[in-house]
Amino acid sequence: MSDFQEKDIFEYVAEQDDVGKRTDAVLTEKCSHLLPGSSRSYIQKLIENGGVLLDGVPVKTKYKVKPGDCFTLEIPEVRELTVEPENIPIDVVYEDSDIIVINKARGMVVHPADGNYTGTLVNALLYHCKDLSDINGVRRPGIVHRIDKDTTGLLVVAKNNKAHTFLADEIKYHKVSRIYTALTEGLFEENSGMVNAPVGRHPVDRKKMAVNTKNGKEAITHFTVIERFENTTLVKCRLETGRTHQIRVHMAYIGHPVAGDPVYGRKNNRGLSGQALHAGELTLTHPSTGESMTFTAPLPEDFQNLLNVLK
Repeated sequence: MSDFQEKDIFEYVAEQDDVGKRTDAVLTEKCSHLLPGSSRSYIQKLIENGGVLLDGVPVKTKYKVKPGDCFTLEIPEVRELTVEPENIPIDVVYEDSDIIVINKARGMVVHPADGNYTGTLVNALLYHCKDLSDINGVRRPGIVHRIDKDTTGLLVVAKNNKAHTFLADEIKYHKVSRIYTALTEGLFEENSGMVNAPVGRHPVDRKKMAVNTKNGKEAITHFTVIERFENTTLVKCRLETGRTHQIRVHMAYIGHPVAGDPVYGRKNNRGLSGQALHAGELTLTHPSTGESMTFTAPLPEDFQNLLNVLK
């Protein structure tokens, strides 16, 4: 968001098409011109902290808007965010002057965000290599794609803006190959297939993603069975697109949620502290040399141990 002086105050009067909608949804949609870059989660926190008033009284997030409602938004001063380097061990698979490829551990958040300002991969990278692209701003230097906190495996980071722009375009036009290994619940009948179903925010639980035919974006996942166990199947998943939580949502959508997934899976976590999903293979074109490069990373120990038990 842009910087605001202490307690900047805005007002919004409900319009006819707002009636019956939740306050947070209306303010997110209608006040973006007042609050550039604000998200629904920001508006929700503002409401929770008493920063949105209706007739002088703090409003509730789920309050349904009525005709003529006048909301007062009290925007607190936004402090300038700095991300500090931290001496956190990282598994560097490859590094040169343009890119660095990391095998991310389970439990590590990729970049700082609300609730996770330290201990992220970005904090570790700033300590390790100093120079990172700045296209994505101070919170996400070098980050051209992400993997979830409890998903393990490979991601490439850009060390300069030229490399960042090149890699972002390669990902956008599906020229980077990302192959994941996933242990999924249930037995697949087919040996291979494709899930083509748009992914977007869950219509009710905004913290989750879902197959969303109305507001989702195109999402395509190709899968191939590696091995079948008793009521579980090991598969390889190749991303054609890269939506948030895509593999986890798609596997759950076809009735085979990723084992150990605390959000989209079943209650049995199989002894894992997160989903059994590993970004094990990454193929890209080097931004300077034009060389095709393939990187691999072995399964993490807890994932491999689970497979050994199943076998």
